[in-house]
Amino acid sequence: MMNDPALYFRAIDGADEIERCARMMEHSEPWRTLGRGYEAGLAILRDPARERYVAMSGDDIAGFAVLVTQGALVGYLQLLCVAPAHRGRGVGRELMAYVEEKIFARFPNFFLMVSDFNTGARRFYEQLGYETIGELHNFLVEGRGEVLMRKTRGAIRGYVRKA
Repeated sequence: MMNDPALYFRAIDGADEIERCARMMEHSEPWRTLGRGYEAGLAILRDPARERYVAMSGDDIAGFAVLVTQGALVGYLQLLCVAPAHRGRGVGRELMAYVEEKIFARFPNFFLMVSDFNTGARRFYEQLGYETIGELHNFLVEGRGEVLMRKTRGAIRGYVRKA
C-alpha cells in the first residue's frame, strides 16, 4: 500500500463535487448490486443534514465520506467511496481516520453498515477496529442483509466531548 503524500481532506464544495461523487458511487460496489444509482447518491450528497467530506489528491477527488450526526443513530458513516484509480493506496484508511476524528470529537460511538456480500469492506472495517453488532436482514434490498458495526470509545453517559 502506497500512501499519497499530496492527499488532503475537506468538506465537499458545491454542486459539481456532489455530482462527481454521485457518479463515482453509481459505478462502484456495493451500490451497483444494491441498485443505488446516481439519483440516490445525489439525494444523500445533497442532504444538508449530512456532513460530507472529500479526500483530494491535487484536483482529483480520491474518495468521499458522508456522516450522519443527527437523529437516533448519531455518529454513523452513511457512505464511504474511493475512486478506482486511488484504491489500494491507503485513501480509504486515511479518510476513515479523518472522519473518525470528526465523530469521536463529539460522540463516543462510530457506527456503520456494510452489505453482507461485501466481505472485503467488512475485513477493512474489522482491521480498523470495528466490531459486528448485528445484522439487519432485508434492510436495503430483499434477500440481502446489512451488517451493523461499531467502534467505541465508551458509553454515551459520561462521555466528554472535545472542545
